[in-house]
Amino acid sequence: MADNTYDVIVIGGGAVGEVLAERVVKRGLSAVIVESELLGGECSYWACMPSKALLRSGEALRAAKNVKGASAAVTGELDAAAVLERRDSFTRNWDDSSQREWADGAGITVLKGRARLDGPKRVVVRLNDGNAGNGGTGGTGGTGGEERTLEARHAVAACVGSLPRIPDIPGLREVRPWTSRDATSAKEAPRRLAVIGAGPVGSELAQAWNDLGSQVTLLVAEDRMLPTLEPFAGEYVAKAHVEAGIDVRTNVTVQSVSRLAGTGGGEGDVGPLSVQTDQGEIVVDQILAATGREPSTGELGLETVGLEPGRWLDVDDSCRVNGVEGGWLYSAGDTNHRALFTHQGKYQARVCGDAIAARARGEHAAPVAWSPYAATADHGAVPAVVFTDPEVAMVGLTEQAAIDQGMTVRVAEYEIGNVAGAALYVDGYTGHAKLVVDQERLVPVGFTAVGPAAGELLHAATVAIVGEVPLDRLWHAVPAYPTVSEVWLRLLETYGM
Repeated sequence: MADNTYDVIVIGGGAVGEVLAERVVKRGLSAVIVESELLGGECSYWACMPSKALLRSGEALRAAKNVKGASAAVTGELDAAAVLERRDSFTRNWDDSSQREWADGAGITVLKGRARLDGPKRVVVRLNDGNAGNGGTGGTGGTGGEERTLEARHAVAACVGSLPRIPDIPGLREVRPWTSRDATSAKEAPRRLAVIGAGPVGSELAQAWNDLGSQVTLLVAEDRMLPTLEPFAGEYVAKAHVEAGIDVRTNVTVQSVSRLAGTGGGEGDVGPLSVQTDQGEIVVDQILAATGREPSTGELGLETVGLEPGRWLDVDDSCRVNGVEGGWLYSAGDTNHRALFTHQGKYQARVCGDAIAARARGEHAAPVAWSPYAATADHGAVPAVVFTDPEVAMVGLTEQAAIDQGMTVRVAEYEIGNVAGAALYVDGYTGHAKLVVDQERLVPVGFTAVGPAAGELLHAATVAIVGEVPLDRLWHAVPAYPTVSEVWLRLLETYGM
């Protein structure tokens, strides 16, 4: 059993699990990662990296076309094959050998297989076929190999991410729709694509495949795109999508999906699809379900430690799972449902790893606000970017969310195109920024910006909100001229400083 005992067992080798394992090893503990698919996980192979690679080429082409002098040099159209080849380079053609080399160099053991809890601090791993011992590289492998039982001295961390949610629409599952995984790894563009859902994933992938030549119909259940963000964000993106040729349909209900018979594909896995909506029928060649995420804990063995399987894991600010006797089970990333972004999951992993290591040394690691052992930013300072064109960048609370929390707020808004740096950046720059201020403390609590490269404005806003910087202090943070960041000065002036 000595070879099967580690200080920390990490279930899930995505970006979050990798960071957590590295963190505890750097603090003197031993760690093993158990991963059933590719080491590096969703972000590296099916989410952040490939999706942004798909989007970047079209964005760069439009940027060049929108600057006089450069636009005259743009004589061709987007090379779809080259875009897909570039995407493949970022996923290393779905080969995780370089990640395995990194883990070996970091002193982290990796097992390829499917893990489940089997009581306190015990994990049973069914090793992938052909990957016994220290595991192999690449691929998902089978799960019919030998079983190996691991014991943790201090902690087990569940970092198993989440799964795409397929909405309960009659016939949808039967036609095997694309999920985000399929949409970021497809080898060619479907001629006609329907996208159900206009959150960040649906909005981004609708744009990506439209750029690559698909005729895209975006089906939005609400009255606007990006419905959880400031209203103007969805309005700007919808306008750009429509101008790019995407058919954006709001307030639409998808009633059923079926595969058309007698059109070359019959009732099999190929052939056109009929999408019935309350606004009429749409015939497409592929459909993407981009309607959120659901827990991936159904087969984690939670019932062996007194928890209900198939649920998000409830954690404290140190990412220790509540309701587990002995406090040895932790969860970081999507699995705890606090903030479903890779950067927040990695942030949680650093906090969690430090808390595990401190407790292993017998130290008190209370997750009080702003301590190294508390993922405090999860509560009101989560930054995110929607990589559409224009980009949407946001951090903290929307105006409505702040009001819902009982704050007395005042907002300042400004058209970014009126800033000299924006006018220089791209001809006809169109964008908008909004600052939400807590009037009792006179500190910013929310920021949203829409426009070309708006994401580059985001970290300044994040620092201001995390640091609870008073507005009269922000007045002395002078933006360089002529940059787009001068919008900060204009927002303060609009507010009345």
